[in-house]
Amino acid sequence: MYGNWMKTTALMAIIVALFGAVGGALGGQQGMVMALIFGGITNFGAYWFSDKIVLRMYNAQPVDETTSPYLYNIVRELSQRGGLPMPKVYIIDEPRPNAFATGRNPQHAAVAATSGILRILNERELRGVMAHELAHVKHRDTLISTMTATFAGAISALAQFGMFFGGAGRDERPNIVLQILIMLLAPLAATLIQAAISRTREFGADRGGAEISGDPEALASGLAKIQAFYARGETMQVAEAHPETAQMMIINPLSGGNLSNLFSTHPPSEERIARLREMARSRS
Repeated sequence: MYGNWMKTTALMAIIVALFGAVGGALGGQQGMVMALIFGGITNFGAYWFSDKIVLRMYNAQPVDETTSPYLYNIVRELSQRGGLPMPKVYIIDEPRPNAFATGRNPQHAAVAATSGILRILNERELRGVMAHELAHVKHRDTLISTMTATFAGAISALAQFGMFFGGAGRDERPNIVLQILIMLLAPLAATLIQAAISRTREFGADRGGAEISGDPEALASGLAKIQAFYARGETMQVAEAHPETAQMMIINPLSGGNLSNLFSTHPPSEERIARLREMARSRS
């Protein structure tokens, strides 16, 4: 748990330092401020209204203890175990199994599950998956993702407009070769760091979810079933239309969680499952 937070903190520090280095090389102080403001504005709305935006994209329908007592009661019991306010609960009419959490803080959170995941997982596995999503809420991962996206966006903005900002506030002529290299490599580096932070937060939510449910094996089994489904080449059409939302899912619905390269927003499912089962063994 603490190791994941330390890694996230270190990666956040690196992306902030990268922003400072790129800003100093391309934009000077004025360029850095402009890029940071630009990145903040572009991500503020997504952070504040993320629940409404994403839920509308997926045509998620709110449910309660009357319309879907099975799912609602699972989420309520897990929220109580995790010391969290009761989030809003949604079901997405989608045959492919998946789930996600959204909302700017635990007091304004929502969890959503597809009809497919309700069909293929048993109750124990569904508890494990929903506990994972509640761990994202508890860890305020939406805030972390927004902060990371703000700095990554600011770095990209500086790189794209580097020629205009180059040498701002400095007397010497800018090094054009250095600027071109930074313009090409800085966004790539920011994307790699952003993906690494996302992977770290998934590991953190796995562990946190296992602690909330008290059943690491349940989440491991649920992940294995979802992974097997996407391993057949299935994808979610809405996620294809809005690929930026794929990182929110418990398993990437575009890759099935199989991408182990540095650009993947999710760790390899096999590694996640192995960690959870080791956690289960250590508790027995």
